[in-house]
Amino acid sequence: MATSAQTRLFGEFPPTPAQEWMEKVIADLKGADFNRKLVWKTNEGFDVQPMYRREDLEGIDHLGSFPGEFPYVRGNKKGGNEWFVRQDIRVEEGETAAANRKALEALNRGVDSLGFVIGAGASLSKEEMLSLLEGIHLDCIEVNFVVTHDKVRVLRLLQEIATERGVDLSLLRGGINIDPVGKLLLEGKWNNPRPFELVREAITGSAVMKNFKVVEVGGYIFNNSGSSVVQELGFSLAAGVEYLDRLTDLGLKIDEIAPRLRFHFATGSKYFMEIAKLRAARYLWARIVKAYDPSDDTVCQMHIHAETSEWNKTLYDPNVNMLRTQTEAMSAVLGGVDSLTVHPYDYVYECHPSELGERVARNQQLLLKEESHFGKTADAAGGSYYIEELTQSIAGAAWTLFLDVQKRGGFVKSLEEGFVQGAVKATARKRDLDVANRKENFLGTNQYPNFNETVNNAPCTCVLEPEDFTAPDAVLETLKPYRGTQPFEAARLKTDLRKHRPVVYMFPVGSLSMRKARAQFACNFFACAGFQVIDNNGFKTVEEGTRACEENKADIVVICSSDEEYATLAPEIHAALKGKAIVVVAGNPECRPQLEAAGISHFIHVKNNLLEELKKYQQELGIL
Repeated sequence: MATSAQTRLFGEFPPTPAQEWMEKVIADLKGADFNRKLVWKTNEGFDVQPMYRREDLEGIDHLGSFPGEFPYVRGNKKGGNEWFVRQDIRVEEGETAAANRKALEALNRGVDSLGFVIGAGASLSKEEMLSLLEGIHLDCIEVNFVVTHDKVRVLRLLQEIATERGVDLSLLRGGINIDPVGKLLLEGKWNNPRPFELVREAITGSAVMKNFKVVEVGGYIFNNSGSSVVQELGFSLAAGVEYLDRLTDLGLKIDEIAPRLRFHFATGSKYFMEIAKLRAARYLWARIVKAYDPSDDTVCQMHIHAETSEWNKTLYDPNVNMLRTQTEAMSAVLGGVDSLTVHPYDYVYECHPSELGERVARNQQLLLKEESHFGKTADAAGGSYYIEELTQSIAGAAWTLFLDVQKRGGFVKSLEEGFVQGAVKATARKRDLDVANRKENFLGTNQYPNFNETVNNAPCTCVLEPEDFTAPDAVLETLKPYRGTQPFEAARLKTDLRKHRPVVYMFPVGSLSMRKARAQFACNFFACAGFQVIDNNGFKTVEEGTRACEENKADIVVICSSDEEYATLAPEIHAALKGKAIVVVAGNPECRPQLEAAGISHFIHVKNNLLEELKKYQQELGIL
C-alpha cells in the first residue's frame, strides 16, 4: 500500500493509460512504422519494446521474493552483493616460483581470487604445487585451477597440502574445471571412457571440501563461439542437468552434487540483457534442482563464475576493449555473480597480457567494488520494469530451448545428433554477416577506425586463427571459440604488412553538404582495410582535383558529391584520370546504370557487405 508521502507525491500526476503513451509515440513518429523503428529485434528469439510499465510485471511470480530467497533470481546473498575479484595467472612448465610471485603481487594489489592456468601438457608434482602455493593463505581467498589433464590428481594435491598446513578444509573456496561435457563439445570425443565416474570420484573424494567447486559447466564456450544469450543459458542448463542425471544414476544425492557444481558464463556487451541473463539463470536452475527433491532450498542456488567475453574483443584500437570489459563487468556484478575475471584489454595481441593490462583489469573491478559500491546493494536491478521483463523473456526462451534438448534425450544426445552445434553456428553465421554489414558495430574495426593505426609486426597466431581444440580422432562436430572481428583484422593486417600502403584519395566536388558527408563515410569505409585515406575540403574544378590525385599518387579515388551531380561529374572525372587509379562513387545513385556504361564499376554505400567489398579492392591492388 502506498504511504501518505507517496500519495501526496503521485497524487498530483494522474495515471496515464498505456494507450495514451502509444498514441503519443506514434504521433511523434510521423508515419514511421512503430515496430520497424523502435522495437529491437534480438538474436534471442524475442522482441524488446521501447518502453515498459508496471502492468508489464503482472504475473511474474518471483517479484514477491527477496534477495537470498528461493528462487534466487534476486541473488544468493541476503545482505550486500560481494563477489570475488579473480585474476588468472598462467603457469608455464617449470615456472611455478615465478607464478607464485605474480600471485602474491596480485593479492597485495587487491584481488581475492586466483586462477592458476596450467599450460597444456604440464603436470604439477607435489613440490611444484607447494612452490605455487607458497605464502598463500588458502582459507582466506579463493584458489582456482584451470588444467587440461590430471584434474583429480591436482584436486587431491590441494587437499593434501591444505591438510598438512592445518587448514580447515571446509573453508577452502574456489574450484577446478572438471567438465568432460565441455571437453566433448570442444574436442569431439570423450577423453575418458568413464567420464561421469571420474566426476563422481572427484566429488566423493573431496567431500570435506564442501565449498570447493569441482564440476564446471562451461557456458562461456557457447558465448565465445558466437551464440545468443538464450542459447548460452539454455544449453548450459541442459549440460548442468546432464551432470545431475548421470551422477544421481551413479548413486550420488542431489545434496552432494548441486553445491559442488559451478556455472562458468561469459558476459558480452548487451548490458541489460547480460544482467537479465544471470538473474534468469539462477531462477531456472533453482526450479530444476527443486525437482530433484533436495533437503533444503539452499541446495537450489546456482553458483556462478563469469568472465568478460572474448568474442567481441579487438586487435585494432584495443583501448576500446577497456570500455567493453567495463560494461561487461558491471553487467556481471549487477547480475549477482560469485566471482569474476576481467580479461586484460591487450591480451588479444600480446597473447600474454602486459603488466599494465593486468593492472587495469584488476582496477576495473576494484573501482566497482570500492568506489562505486556495487558490492553494497543486493540486486540493485530488481524492480526495474525493463530488466524484470527481460529476465522473464530470457527465462521463457531459454526454458523452451532447454525442453527441446531434453526431448531429444539430453545434452549429450543433442551433441551427438549435431543439434547444439548447428544452432550455435547458425546464430554465429548471422552475427558474422551483421558484423560484415555493420549492423553489429565494433568501434575501431568495422566502424570509425583509427586512420593512423598500423601493426608493424605480425602478432601472435591466435589473432588470426581461431583456436581449434578438435581431437584428431573426433567423432562429433565441435564448437570453435573465435572473435567476431577476426576476418576484418586478418584483411587489415595484410595491408599493414605491405611495404606500400595504398592511398585512397577523396575527390569532394559539387554540393557542399553531400560531399562532406560522403567523404567522411568513404574515409571510414576504406580505413577499415588499413588503407591510407586522404580527405580534403573539395575542388572547384575537375582539373584541379585530378591534378591533386596524381600528385598524391592515389591508388583509389573516391568521388564524393550528390546523386544529381554524379551523372555529369563522375564520367568526366573518370575520363580525366585515364585509368591511373580505381575510381569509386560514394553512393548508389539512380544514374548508376549510365555510370556503369561509362566504365565506372565501383560504388560504396551503406548496403554494402563491407568486408567483402574491402577484400575485392585488396585483390585489385594485389594485396590478397
